[in-house]
Amino acid sequence: MSQHTTPDGLVIVDKPSGFTSHDVVAKMRGIARTRRVGHAGTLDPMATGVLVLGVQKATKLLGHLALTEKEYLGTIRLGQNTITDDAEGEITSSTDASAVTREAVDTGVAGLTGDIMQVPSKVSAIKIDGKRSYARVRGGEEFDIPARPVTVSSFQVYDMREAVAEDGTAVVDLVVSVVCSSGTYIRALARDLGAGLGVGGHLTALRRTRVGPYKLDAARTLDQLQEELTVMPIAEAAAAAFPRWDVDERRAKLLLNGVRLDMPAPDASPAASPAPVAVFGPDGRFLALVEEKNGKAKSLAVFG
Repeated sequence: MSQHTTPDGLVIVDKPSGFTSHDVVAKMRGIARTRRVGHAGTLDPMATGVLVLGVQKATKLLGHLALTEKEYLGTIRLGQNTITDDAEGEITSSTDASAVTREAVDTGVAGLTGDIMQVPSKVSAIKIDGKRSYARVRGGEEFDIPARPVTVSSFQVYDMREAVAEDGTAVVDLVVSVVCSSGTYIRALARDLGAGLGVGGHLTALRRTRVGPYKLDAARTLDQLQEELTVMPIAEAAAAAFPRWDVDERRAKLLLNGVRLDMPAPDASPAASPAPVAVFGPDGRFLALVEEKNGKAKSLAVFG
C-alpha cells in the first residue's frame, strides 16, 4: 500500500488558457494520485481563473457547489461576430463600431442586467434532445436553443477603447465585470450586447474571479499545485459555502443512521429555494449536507 493518501477536500485551481476543464481534472488526478477528482462547473478553454475541483469524498459536494454565483472579468469586442461568440471561433461578420457611444453601451448593458432570458451559445456543451449543441454545429445542423432564465446581478463597464481588428474593422473593446447565476454564458452576453447595438460582439478575454465563496486569492496554478498540493479540508469548504448547523452527539448518530431530524427554522434568506445546509458534529466534524423537507432534514450527501 502506498503511504500517500490524498485528503478529502477542494482544490481551487487558477485555470490556464487553452485547457478544457476536463484537461485540468486529468492533470489533477496525476497530481493528487487519485481517480476521484471532479469539477464544480466548467470554464471555457479560452477562459482563465477559478475552477473548483473536489478530490476524494469532496466530489459529492460538487453538484451543490456548481449552483452558486460566479464573478468574471472580461473583454468584449464590439464590431465582430464569431461562430463561438468568443475569440476561439471564426469571424462571421464585421461592422464598423466606431460610432457606438458610451450611452448606448450603458443602455445595452442595463437591458442585460437582472433576471433575463438568455439563449446559450450554440458552440457549447448544452444538450439539445440528448446531443451536445457543439456536435450539432459541427455536423452542419440548423437548430434553435431555447432561452433560459439567468440572473445577472451586476454587469459593469470599466473601460471603453477604440481599436482596429486584424481585418481592418474599427472595433470597440469593453473591459467588463459580471456577477451572475450558474448557467449564465458571458459570451452570450457579449453576443447579445453587440446585437442590440447593431454591430455584433464577441468575448476576447475572460477570467473567472470567484465561484461562490471561493476567490482567486485562494486559487493556485497547476504548476504551484504540482510543487505543493493545497487542499481545502472538506469541513472548511462546506462551512464557507453553506449555512451551518451544529448538532450534539445523539443527533449526529441519528442523522448518520438515516433518521430525519427536525430542522431549526432557517435564517431569513433572499433565496427562494431551500439551500443545502452543512451539518457538523460536536467535534467539528462535517457529517452531512441536508435540505429541509417539510420541517425535516433530508440527507443530500453523507460524509461523517
